[in-house]
Amino acid sequence: MGGNSISVQQTELSDQSTADLVRLASAQLTELVRDELRLARTEMVEKGKRAGFGAGLFGAAGVAAFYGVGALIATAILALALLMPAWASALVVAAVLFLAAAVAALVGRGLLRRAVPAMPTEAARNVQEDLRAVTTAIEERNRK
Repeated sequence: MGGNSISVQQTELSDQSTADLVRLASAQLTELVRDELRLARTEMVEKGKRAGFGAGLFGAAGVAAFYGVGALIATAILALALLMPAWASALVVAAVLFLAAAVAALVGRGLLRRAVPAMPTEAARNVQEDLRAVTTAIEERNRK
């Protein structure tokens, strides 16, 4: 059944003038671009929702970890105060924390530089496939 429909459609297209075929191709291309833009918009909204929820949970985890780290820092200062004056133990712990912050900042900056920009990958892939199909169809038509 499907093959019969295609041959009828090809016969109808071959009977049309070039101007009609260009108009049809233009209309189909416009519709295709609109559909791909709609897909890209939908994909980005979905990714945005997921990213927002994940960022919220990440923020909550960060707050809890912040208080936990504070308690560990106080513990480290008190433990070192058994070996040296309290001011010196606080100074040692602060120096270690600043060193750790510097290392984390450098590593984080490197990771951010390599981060992939947000892009609707599925829509972009579909557009590339559509362009290949249109190019192939035009080349085949020109060979005839």
